[in-house]
Amino acid sequence: MDGKLLVVDVVSLTRDDLGPATPNLNALVADGFVADLVPVLPAVTCPVQAAMLTGKPPSGNGIVANGWFFRDLAEVWLWRQSNRLVQAPKVWDRVREKRPDLTVAKLFWWYNMYSTADWSVTPRPHYTCDGRKLPGIYTRPPELEKELEERLGVFPLFNFWGPEAGLRSSRWIVDCALHVLERFEPDLTLVYVPHLDYDFQRSGPRSEAAAGAVADLDRELGRLLDRARERGYEILVVSEYAMNEVSGAVMINRILREAGFLRVRESLGRELL
Repeated sequence: MDGKLLVVDVVSLTRDDLGPATPNLNALVADGFVADLVPVLPAVTCPVQAAMLTGKPPSGNGIVANGWFFRDLAEVWLWRQSNRLVQAPKVWDRVREKRPDLTVAKLFWWYNMYSTADWSVTPRPHYTCDGRKLPGIYTRPPELEKELEERLGVFPLFNFWGPEAGLRSSRWIVDCALHVLERFEPDLTLVYVPHLDYDFQRSGPRSEAAAGAVADLDRELGRLLDRARERGYEILVVSEYAMNEVSGAVMINRILREAGFLRVRESLGRELL
């Protein structure tokens, strides 16, 4: 790897989304190329990101889903964040074998805690003694958390996932990436931009609302791409998976409830409590 590289992961983005509403992405394509990326199976965030960063499929890096059954605990855990779960070297670890001074910023890509990146930022809620869940981030170095919050405000965790997920979290992440580029100028910068995933799920990938979300995304990316070009970065925009329109849905919970399965589980839960 020569020079500096910015890699932006825009989940759910496809070439079908490029058009009049995406001038910044169009300019990037005109300067370079666009190609199809076939995701690994299962085509969900954690396995796809791990495959991108290790060059190995789930069978080779250990990340088989967004969560799995931990046999030593007899529990299913979702959305673990420790980088130590990834059982293969990352691309920058291999590059550092020939270029030991390579610097890396990993911003909101998954398995970001305790990684070998020089600068890390990822969601990490604060859990209080009274049961509340407060927005927060994990950073490396630790003092970067206060620096970012003083400049950008508290990370909008509840706009990052869940029913309120949307543009606000992506805008904060882009602002975070701009700060890291200006402050540290890493050789490799990885940035995850999430909100299309939720907007596409809510309204469908070809809906009017989805088109508006794509336009919003392009405007936010434009700020980051322009700054990266000014600082001499090569730029690569990738996506994890695509979403298709559906004509119907199987309501699994409804079927289970009608079959009596959920009622049994709920009664058992009450007895246990």
